[in-house]
Amino acid sequence: MQENIIHRKESCPWGAKAVDLLDKKHIPYEDHVFTSKEEETSFKEKYHVNTTPQVFIDGHRIGGYEDLANELDVNTETPPMESTSYKPVATVFLVALVTSIFLSAGIMGFMGMSLIILATLKLMDLTAFENSFTQYDLISKNFRPYAKFYPFAELFAGLGILSGNFIMLAGSVSALVGIVGIISVYKAVYIDKKDLNCACVGGNSNVPLGAVSFSENAIMAIMGLYLLSVAPF
Repeated sequence: MQENIIHRKESCPWGAKAVDLLDKKHIPYEDHVFTSKEEETSFKEKYHVNTTPQVFIDGHRIGGYEDLANELDVNTETPPMESTSYKPVATVFLVALVTSIFLSAGIMGFMGMSLIILATLKLMDLTAFENSFTQYDLISKNFRPYAKFYPFAELFAGLGILSGNFIMLAGSVSALVGIVGIISVYKAVYIDKKDLNCACVGGNSNVPLGAVSFSENAIMAIMGLYLLSVAPF
C-alpha cells in the first residue's frame, strides 16, 4: 500500500497551506517535518529539488503546494513569502532605546520597555505565538499552557522593571523564564540544529531563531537576577 507523505519545514507557510489543503480534501497523509537544516538539505539532494514542501501521493512525487493544488483541481492561495528579516526586532529595540533616552530612563528603562513591546507583539496573536514557541521551548513542548503564560510573564517582568513594584516576584519570574529560554534556544539551534523562526516578535514573523532569542531571554535573566539582588527581604 502506497503512502501519502508531505515533507516540509514546520515554519514554512507553503507547507502549512499544503497540510491545510490535504485536510480540507480529507486525504490521509503522514506529515514529516524536518528536524534540522541538514535533514532538509539531504532530502533536497536525494530528490533533486530546490524547495520544500514536497508532497507524495501514492508514492508519486506531486511537488509543492501549487503542484498539489493543481493536482486536486483547486484554486491556489498565495501564502506570504518566507524571507528572514531582523527588521522587526531592530525596530523594537530602536523604539525602546529612543523612548528610554527621551524619558531619561537609562538602561533599566530600555530593558523594561523592550520586554513590554515584545510581550505586546506576542499578545496580538497569542495562538500564532503559541504554535511557533512550542516548536523549540522545552517547557511548552511538555506543558503547552506555558506558551500562553510566557507573554504575560514577559509583560509583568517589564512592568516590574519600570515601576519598581513587586520586585521580588518580578525578579523571580523574569530570571526563571529567561534562563529556561536561553537553554531552550541553545538546544534547538546548536544541539538539535533546527532551522526555525523565532517567536520573539510574535508567531507570524520570519526572524531566524538564534542570537535575537538569546538577547531577549538574556535581558530577562539578567534583569531578573539584578532585581532579586536589590529586592528587600
